[in-house]
Amino acid sequence: MADWPTEQVVSAAQQGDPRAIATLVCGSHAHVRRFARTLCSTPEDAEDATQEALIVLYRKIGTLRATAALASWMFQIVRNECIRRSRIALRRPISSDEVEPSAEDVALARLEIERIVGAVARLPPDQRAVLVLRDIQGLSGAATAHALGLSRAAMKSRLHRGRETLRVGLRAPIDVAGSGGSEHV
Repeated sequence: MADWPTEQVVSAAQQGDPRAIATLVCGSHAHVRRFARTLCSTPEDAEDATQEALIVLYRKIGTLRATAALASWMFQIVRNECIRRSRIALRRPISSDEVEPSAEDVALARLEIERIVGAVARLPPDQRAVLVLRDIQGLSGAATAHALGLSRAAMKSRLHRGRETLRVGLRAPIDVAGSGGSEHV
């Protein structure tokens, strides 16, 4: 297995070098995934935890204090994500009559997820940032405002506008034909 990225790569990534950041994320992936597989209860949770950890790495590499601490920092992020996912799974009621979803249900769920992700991606950046931190990552209002350097009132306003824009965007009819036109079915 390859070694962790060098301290020079980590240092360059901390300075914002896009090539170094890409090298850092790619070079860390296998290590993070292996660790997640040992901690998470399912392979799917391990993959999700790996992705979350790499997203945190990408977004917050500049906050890492010591370049030599990269591995322990990443492992802590993965550990916390696996614990969070386990807690969610434990809260979910288990039903004895649960059945495997059909291929059609899985495909429809994926399409719905893609539709939601697309709608979030189309939000204005200021609204998207607040919505992701607050509603997806689950930060408190105060933590979200602090992370974005906003007042609580500004954060709440952007969150409200983002949620409303998302709600309207998700109500729009789905363009099944891919024509972009306004054909009625």
